[in-house]
Amino acid sequence: MNVVFVITETGEELTHMVSTDVAGLLAAVKGESVTFPQGNFQYDFHTLDHYFEEGTYRQELVIYLKRV
Repeated sequence: MNVVFVITETGEELTHMVSTDVAGLLAAVKGESVTFPQGNFQYDFHTLDHYFEEGTYRQELVIYLKRV
């Protein structure tokens, strides 16, 4: 599944990736903090988006983070 990390306050995309372990990824980001080159963040909330692209139904997990 496509996973996108976004800063809640600005809507800026930190990074995106593909993961088959979405539950494990969510458990990991809900920990103490998440570190990216742009700084340290904490989990805020997430959404699961569904969309139709190039004739295929797709899902995307968007994880929103707030600056620490």
